[in-house]
Amino acid sequence: MQSVCQRVGACSSCLKRQLNGFMGFIKWQRRLVPGCVRTIYSETGKWEKTYGLETRKRVENWWLPRIKDQFCRISETDTSRPKFYVLSMFPYPSGKLHMGHVRVYTISDAIARFQKMRGMQVINPMGWDAFGLPAENAAVEHGLHPARWTQSNIQHMREQLDALGLSFTWEREVTTCLPEYYKWTQYLFLKLFEAGIVYQKEALVNWDPVDQTVLANEQVDDNGCSWRSGAKVEQKYLQQWFIKTTAYAKAMFDALSNLPEWYGIKEMQANWIGDCVGCFLDFLLKVDGKVTGEKLAAYTCTPEAIYGASHLYILPTHRLLHGNSSLKEVFQREFIPGKDSLTSVTAVNLLTRQEIPVVISAKPNFENYLDTKIGIPSTSAEDAAVAKNLGISFTEVIETLPNGLEKVTNSAEITGMTRQEALKAITQQAKKKRIGGDLTSDKLRDWLISRQRYWGTPIPIIHCQTCGTVPVPYEDLPVVLPSVTTFTGKGASPLETAPEWVNCSCPRCKAAARREVDTMDTFVDSAWYYLRYTDPHNTERPFSSELADYWMPVDLYIGGKEHAVMHLFYARFLSHFCHDLKMTKHREPFHKLLVQGLIKNQTFRLATTGRCLKREEVDLTGAEPVHLKTGEKLQVAWEKMSKSKHNGIDPEEFVKEYGIDTLRLYILFAAPPEQDILWDAKTDAMPGVQRWQTRLWTLVTKLIEARASGTTPDPELLKKKEKAEARKIWEQKNLVISEVTEYFTKDHLFNAAISRLMSLTNILQQASRPLILHSTEFEDALASLCIMVAPMAPHIASEMWKDQ
Repeated sequence: MQSVCQRVGACSSCLKRQLNGFMGFIKWQRRLVPGCVRTIYSETGKWEKTYGLETRKRVENWWLPRIKDQFCRISETDTSRPKFYVLSMFPYPSGKLHMGHVRVYTISDAIARFQKMRGMQVINPMGWDAFGLPAENAAVEHGLHPARWTQSNIQHMREQLDALGLSFTWEREVTTCLPEYYKWTQYLFLKLFEAGIVYQKEALVNWDPVDQTVLANEQVDDNGCSWRSGAKVEQKYLQQWFIKTTAYAKAMFDALSNLPEWYGIKEMQANWIGDCVGCFLDFLLKVDGKVTGEKLAAYTCTPEAIYGASHLYILPTHRLLHGNSSLKEVFQREFIPGKDSLTSVTAVNLLTRQEIPVVISAKPNFENYLDTKIGIPSTSAEDAAVAKNLGISFTEVIETLPNGLEKVTNSAEITGMTRQEALKAITQQAKKKRIGGDLTSDKLRDWLISRQRYWGTPIPIIHCQTCGTVPVPYEDLPVVLPSVTTFTGKGASPLETAPEWVNCSCPRCKAAARREVDTMDTFVDSAWYYLRYTDPHNTERPFSSELADYWMPVDLYIGGKEHAVMHLFYARFLSHFCHDLKMTKHREPFHKLLVQGLIKNQTFRLATTGRCLKREEVDLTGAEPVHLKTGEKLQVAWEKMSKSKHNGIDPEEFVKEYGIDTLRLYILFAAPPEQDILWDAKTDAMPGVQRWQTRLWTLVTKLIEARASGTTPDPELLKKKEKAEARKIWEQKNLVISEVTEYFTKDHLFNAAISRLMSLTNILQQASRPLILHSTEFEDALASLCIMVAPMAPHIASEMWKDQ
């Protein structure tokens, strides 16, 4: 027994040929020839004339396991077939699905079913972004180990997803907190380390002075206080790990032009990266002529004029003045607030070997996020003024010819080049020596990935007093998290409490050493999961290049707008990096992007306290909502569903009352995907999709009754007017097939697709009895309607299809 999703390729202009070819459909001749012998109603053998609550429950209960088993059964990848990779952003396993989850996964499910019905080889994988702070907080508050808490939540959420009939390719499931996954996250970290794209430097963290621990941003309240101790949070400098995403800024900015329209997200990505016109160059700091070992990367928007540099400019808030640098005392002593301060510290350009003084700026900030920049008087009047005021000598390095062309002068081997030629030469030399040179903007910052947490991917680095920073050998991966049993939320990272894990031997000299106790930002785990889905059980490498080249890029990536900048940027970065390692053929990981809106519900707040009320605390009988107890008028707003705001809808409860197909159709019909849904079951959308299912059921009932009447179908018995009506049905069916196909493949306007299917339903409802009895066009249109409904409401469609 097969569902409609399994048995047809939908939305094709040759639908009738498909049906006649392999459906066993009734042949239209003078005599009725049954296609096959079968029961009328899947469970009881009796067709119900009305689609009431009980019928709906029995239909969905019958088809739910059958559709899931048939759809999710995966064979070996056949790389000769056309593919479609639909991916919805995987969730954090919080333990309970909300309507936002249901919306994104309903969209991906409908797309996956549609593409599979077209004959594509489809994957619609699901997994879990399973590391993160909430699990550690649960360990502190409830004494549950993060692994146990996470696994329990995953199990519950997977059961919830299954109950919604979602067609995920569960054989490809990944869980980022399992060693078989994070082994390869560590592998990619080591590749980045080898490429010189991972580095350590001091950076500010949120510090709780009472609990003596680092806090994540979300653990600091609106008043700047710790969520646990209530202490005023301080800013403290710690050594942190960074990934040099600025090394790929220009390539990622340029690649945006080759991508299709992303509903405004391309503009957000471009704005996040900024105009990549300059670069960072590395300097070595000296004091009193002695090398300090302190390095500094400084930005210039005119690298071609680097031989004209006069000074290095840092802000008064720079880490060198406030962190743990050996130069801190010198800088603080020589800093004069409110004035540009010329210091005794000098900086040696590692490319040109020029030595220039370090100046502490009088300004509180530079452009965008810069805290260090190179002063070049030839290209900046402001830099020239600073140099003159401080008595710093400089050389003019830009010459303008009579024809207006600008050339570089007094610049060693690049003298005589045009500015563009010199820019290319300088950046290439710097990149070759790994001392900067990557074109980037003055607003993009490198990716800070250190987390002083337990529940995250361990950073595969060992610190040795003799050898310094040593990467863990590949053959020793994964570095598995130790079994820590006590979580207090106070003091150093919980990993520090596992000395048998922290203390180890250096892989190079075999002397006593210590493991890195920071873990990685969870964005690192999610920056490559789309690649692991292509080959999730590979134990030899992160993924097979052959399989990745077949499945990638993701044809349609679906998720919330809140992830459209950072996550998308990091995922694109890792994909570009893997391409450069020749691990993948494609640079960009995602072809089309569908960013769905929020699902909002009304919140009711007390104006006096701002407290949100539960629905049962609100009197809605009057003209305006009031507090049931006090009669106080309430502030009413549409806001994102949230447990704390008491405006959430439990998907399980909704399904019990209305059914899976009704929930799916409502979510798809209520608004276009990129727009917010204002949730209200009393609006037109909910009754509309309920009535539509009833009308669909009634149409099939009419056909069944016509076939059971004993009258042999004969199109020749139709009158001229009835034949014209049949022709109209045929034309409308073809038009709707074309339109719905475009809605599914181009704009993903499911609400418009459902609207067109409703209009076809209305046309068929108006068909006369002779037309139902004798017209091939009516039955063909009804069959087409069932097929087109199937991706969005698979349970009712499968039952109706079976009994046509």
